[in-house]
Amino acid sequence: MDLGLTGKIALLTGASRGLGLATAQALAKEGTRLAINSRSEEHLAEARTQLEATGAEVITLPGDVTQPGTPKKLVDATVEAFGGLDLLFTNAGGPPPSAFEEIEEETWGQAIDLSFMSHVRLIRAALPFLRKSDSPSVLTVTSISIKQPIPNLVLSNSIRAATAGLTKTLALELGPDGIRFNSILPSWTHTQRIEELLADRAARRGTTVEEEIEAQNELSPLGRIGTPEEFANAAAFLLSPAASYITGVMLNVDGGTYKGLF
Repeated sequence: MDLGLTGKIALLTGASRGLGLATAQALAKEGTRLAINSRSEEHLAEARTQLEATGAEVITLPGDVTQPGTPKKLVDATVEAFGGLDLLFTNAGGPPPSAFEEIEEETWGQAIDLSFMSHVRLIRAALPFLRKSDSPSVLTVTSISIKQPIPNLVLSNSIRAATAGLTKTLALELGPDGIRFNSILPSWTHTQRIEELLADRAARRGTTVEEEIEAQNELSPLGRIGTPEEFANAAAFLLSPAASYITGVMLNVDGGTYKGLF
């Protein structure tokens, strides 16, 4: 299937590793022009090398999306480099694992900036340019935890749900402008973030990371956790013009881990 992404301009945050990089790679193979962001210049340089190997046109934009002024700078730099913006992929590393009573109020504020306000600020900055696109699309990255809370992740369980509410609301408000908004709710996917979470879980339970991976594998009907590439395939489709009549969707990419009907 031709996704219609050739020549489209995409800004992806949190894109030097994990789900963000995998999505950038999927878009690169479809001929998308890419602006990728991360806090680490070193990781961005490594990602750029990988992406340019596909023949993609890539710029790197270091910056911390939790800082209020960064999202607008990222959007403006993308538009300056490429002349516009068609696709916005809003992603950031998740907040730290903790039980509710272990969390200070300051940590709540930091998590809100990371897992909610970064999406808000990126979308606000991008809207003037998305309105000029003939195929504007926004994809937020949340988590299966907004449907099925994950133990010891109260920050993620709570705050990512707000991003899902934002995504659905904007799909309704901005549909008349032709801008599509969707979200992917990944479950356990083999990234560095998941390795860190499972290491924390193993330490709390007195098990090993290998034992925790096996226990997590057993929760999926497919018997395994996902790969970043499997997430990226769904992300590229939802961002693309091929999904032109799909908006307001909260898509589970979880190998059947979520057991609810809706």
